[in-house]
Amino acid sequence: MVDRPPPLTPLDETWERALCVVAHPDDLEFGAAAAVARWTGQGKTVVYCMVTSGEAGIDGLDPEECRRVREDEERRSAAAVGVDTVEFLGQPDGVLAYGVGLREVIAAAVRRHRPEVVITGNFRDTWGGRTFNQADHIATGRAVIDAVRDAGNRWIFRDQVESGGLAPWGGVRAVWAFGSPEAEHGVDTTDTFDAGVASLEAHRAYIDGLGWEHFDPREFLEGFARQSGQRMGVAFAAAFEVFPMGWGD
Repeated sequence: MVDRPPPLTPLDETWERALCVVAHPDDLEFGAAAAVARWTGQGKTVVYCMVTSGEAGIDGLDPEECRRVREDEERRSAAAVGVDTVEFLGQPDGVLAYGVGLREVIAAAVRRHRPEVVITGNFRDTWGGRTFNQADHIATGRAVIDAVRDAGNRWIFRDQVESGGLAPWGGVRAVWAFGSPEAEHGVDTTDTFDAGVASLEAHRAYIDGLGWEHFDPREFLEGFARQSGQRMGVAFAAAFEVFPMGWGD
């Protein structure tokens, strides 16, 4: 008898502002874009923050040219799901290291945008089973958790507060990690699935640069969305691991 994964608990959607912080352009599109389209369609504000510009992601392109291409693709990708603001933090692609420096730039983004929810990608060691995660994803997600807490403490990265014009922000309720093998929550993306596909399709130069000649964005996303949808009793869904940020949660 095959063990079935437990049902996904619906995410709390009683919020108005979210900040998405991921390592690379395209990360959100491989798991969360359809959910973002759902939320912007509800009138919520969602901001994208890319820690790197993915400049090391296409072997046949010089990093500076790659940076331009991938930033342009990410802006188009974000627009496809209703996101107007996309920031690039300029950290080095491929060699991100968890530490104070990474926490600092992410904490500044949290203070700038003052979100209630912060969304990042899976930062577990694997995607489940024997498929190992990528180092930049792990470093970014770990730093997001700590940077959210740092952002609320005026004595951490105090130059941001005292001379940088940023006020402390302790209003983040939770961090949500999409694509996590430990996901227990989800959101119905049936009505916005097509927007999520369009968002991934905007990364054509990156996909072509990987040599994925026969890659089908719709087919790829549909496989995961159907699995999550079965756990919610809907056609398509996106799954998230939830990390509460409040005291005592």
